[in-house]
Amino acid sequence: MTTADLPRYTADLPRYTGDAAPYPGGDPYADYRTPGPAGFPFTHLPDLADRRLGAGVIAANDEFFAERENLLTPAPAHFDPEAFGHKGKIMDGWETRRRRGTDGDHPFPADGDHDWALIRLGAPGVIHGIVVDTAHFRGNYPQSVSVEAACVEGSPSPAELLAGEVTWTPLVPRTAIGGHAANGFLVDTGRRFTHLRLNQHPDGGVARLRVHGEVVPAPDWLAALGTFDVAALENGGRVEDASDRFYSSPTHTIQPGRSRKMDDGWETRRRRGTGNDWVRYRLTERSVIRAVEIDTGCLKGNSAGWAALFGRDGERGDWTELLPRTRLQPDTVHRFLLADAPPVTHVRIDIFPDGGIARLRLHGSLTADGMRRLGARHDELSG
Repeated sequence: MTTADLPRYTADLPRYTGDAAPYPGGDPYADYRTPGPAGFPFTHLPDLADRRLGAGVIAANDEFFAERENLLTPAPAHFDPEAFGHKGKIMDGWETRRRRGTDGDHPFPADGDHDWALIRLGAPGVIHGIVVDTAHFRGNYPQSVSVEAACVEGSPSPAELLAGEVTWTPLVPRTAIGGHAANGFLVDTGRRFTHLRLNQHPDGGVARLRVHGEVVPAPDWLAALGTFDVAALENGGRVEDASDRFYSSPTHTIQPGRSRKMDDGWETRRRRGTGNDWVRYRLTERSVIRAVEIDTGCLKGNSAGWAALFGRDGERGDWTELLPRTRLQPDTVHRFLLADAPPVTHVRIDIFPDGGIARLRLHGSLTADGMRRLGARHDELSG
């Protein structure tokens, strides 16, 4: 894959500005401003700032009212109108104190005054869209936000990231946003980043930060591993398409670790009549798969009954059977060895007739040409 293959989104995004009404009681999300269940055009892509991938908020200049770590909590922000602590209202987000000017004649902060938080992406990659979510911050959200990104390998400290020699690339210019809203921004830099800096001007609170894009793994690390999960999200695998996303996302099947509950996997609606459900994956690069794990953990009365695995080499190659239709057990890790499997770039799992799986692991190695292409793409996107 090259930069020419990366998605380009041209749709106009909804823009939200201004305060939301004070909390009216009842459902706190009833008047939440959002594009709806479909989300923004990039939200089907994985969240590179997902804690499950190892993301973290490593520093902030201020977190007086609410801790910076809340920014990356996977669940939507919670609101309890009765929750107050020693510092005031307890908010589920990152909230700073009110900034002030220099003296009574200049009570408001200067135009350049702002608060910031540093975020380490769990998986470095190309960012296509950002959501700055101000849920429940109705009158205490920032007037505007901006987002910058840097590519610094290894595990830099906050001081190292803030050093003068680090180059920060603007992803979102300073932009007015709305309170109690999902504020979405398209990003089109075509570069690989490892860290973000979220700025709120001049102060206020943000509930959640989502950073949607494509993982670009480090080829040297994968080469040292030799055999690894070539479908794993953290290694650059991704879901291209699926027959059904009714209950949960198929991207869950390539997340790190075991599923902890039913909705941490992929589950389809109940199918009636004929046909079957499926997920199509694009692997890290061209690979030879040697071992397969199909995990139905936490799916007990709704796991898939049977599964089959197919692979193809290239975008238009023929599908070749890698694993014949095989009976699955509920809440079980199934392991299969593949003998003489051909090199493939894509894999499709078919489940029969419906149901779900928690994780799919495809253990193998990149081919020589696959490793060369992966290295070239990494170098191109890292600038």
